Amino acid sequence: MLTRLFKSGNSLAVRIPKELAFLGPADEVEIERVGNTLVLRPVERETLADVPAIFASFPKSFMAEGREFHEQKERDWSGAFGRKAQEEAQSSAPSASPEKD
Repeated sequence: MLTRLFKSGNSLAVRIPKELAFLGPADEVEIERVGNTLVLRPVERETLADVPAIFASFPKSFMAEGREFHEQKERDWSGAFGRKAQEEAQSSAPSASPEKD
């Protein structure tokens, strides 16, 4: 099938005839040069509706023994984003209200 190239901004574009259009919701394509040929492939994004099928594709042996338990470590939250740092930042910030004489 013959079609034409046309200028779109600073790029070249090609019109894909309806008969050759990709079926489905893909609105992006991946393009690759293979020798003297350009290959277009639809980009299919996974959605939440695909999650059950993804889990179903896992082998039965996947995590058959469960997960390893890791003891939670005590964390020091007094760093740059801790309460202490916030209190210090507030006490050193200039007052927003003007002082009265």
